[in-house]
Amino acid sequence: MKKTLLAGGLAALTLAAAAGAAFAQQPPARGMRADADGDRRLSQAEFVGQRVQRLTTADTNGDGSVTADERRAAIQARMAGRADARFDRLDANDDGSVSRAEFDAARAAGREARAERGPRPTGARRGPARGQRGMGRMEARGPVVIADVQARAEQAFTRLDADQDGFVTVEEGRAARQGMRQNRRERMVERRAAHRGQRQASPQGPASE
Repeated sequence: MKKTLLAGGLAALTLAAAAGAAFAQQPPARGMRADADGDRRLSQAEFVGQRVQRLTTADTNGDGSVTADERRAAIQARMAGRADARFDRLDANDDGSVSRAEFDAARAAGREARAERGPRPTGARRGPARGQRGMGRMEARGPVVIADVQARAEQAFTRLDADQDGFVTVEEGRAARQGMRQNRRERMVERRAAHRGQRQASPQGPASE
């Protein structure tokens, strides 16, 4: 059935309202979306699988690598799927159209969900410029070899599994992120100190008479 919108303003307002409504339920912990059994920990298969699954799906010719064109097509397909899912959430009575009442109800639910979540962290929003930079990097680095990604994911799992019990928990993931942030701050401090040292060591120009 062709999907039509009875109320105007589909473009921006529908996306905003539906995105808010999607968060009405508590989302899974960060990095735990692959937790199929809901035990708040990831096995190696779950951890590696969530990193490889999209690439495997995008590898339309099955050659074990994903080109920039294949990734672009996969991204467009996911965006189309999300748009359909947003529409379906708005279309509460499943009649193929969105009434003003359905639209307003979804928007109100989205406002409530955003109020409960609080402000988004700095840098959480992806703007067009950031997306374009990502596409540029994807073009420059060439095809992504799925086997290489799988090997790196397995190595990352071993590093994160602090107690070596074969699972990565929410706490282990959080500790790893905190450690990475601390390392980045330390490297930044070191770079700034080295830069200041270089400036101080550079010879001063002759004083003007």
